[in-house]
Amino acid sequence: MAEEKESTSVPLSQAVDPEDPAKTPPPSPNSTRKACFAVLQSWVSRKFMTGCVVLFPVAVTFFITWWFIQFVDGFFSPLYEKLGVDIFGLGFLTSLLFVFLVGIFVSSWLGATVFWVGEWFIKKMPFVRHIYSASKQISTAISPDQNTTAFKEVAIIRHPRIGEYAFGFITSSVVLQSDKGDEELCSVYVPTNHLYIGDIFLVNSNDIIRPNLSIREGIEIIVSGGMTMPQVIAPLERMHRMNQSICLNRIT
Repeated sequence: MAEEKESTSVPLSQAVDPEDPAKTPPPSPNSTRKACFAVLQSWVSRKFMTGCVVLFPVAVTFFITWWFIQFVDGFFSPLYEKLGVDIFGLGFLTSLLFVFLVGIFVSSWLGATVFWVGEWFIKKMPFVRHIYSASKQISTAISPDQNTTAFKEVAIIRHPRIGEYAFGFITSSVVLQSDKGDEELCSVYVPTNHLYIGDIFLVNSNDIIRPNLSIREGIEIIVSGGMTMPQVIAPLERMHRMNQSICLNRIT
């Protein structure tokens, strides 16, 4: 037993003095190598993730753009192949020209009539009419020719609790007649699943905040999940007052 105690005892020359760090033994080469390897591994991981974050939107954009070009090019490229013309992108340019000519044709009286007849047949189909109606609402919302069925304005309403707000779009207005008098209400569409599914709220016109955002900016905010949200949002009334004050200051 005495021999075991002597063998496990630490010599005084190797003992660690807590009051004098200079007398502590130097770290072993293995621990230094492990620390350097951990630092290098952390640095490589951070730089790799930074590269993924930078390249991911570029890759997604390139992939979707390339897929869209091939998809649109596939409409007229078989026709050019039968004619013996094999030029990549020619079908894509032809498709763009075709869409442009369709827009010109539909803008005329004859085109609008033909389009109305075709739309009437589509709305009579049991399953197809629901898909067509949903897609038409989205396309009408971003259409440059705003009409009665398009989104009117971007709206911010207090929902679902006090202190919380929700983005929506004003689609129409209605007058609610009651014993207390007439009350003007706005129909606000609040998307709950990207853009094509949502809830409709009837909100008093005075309780709606109308920000300085266009319809397309509002759609981008909702589709991107709020990532394109501007840092500062001001109501249109405040922007109008600020512009008036600036004009008065310039006059004076």
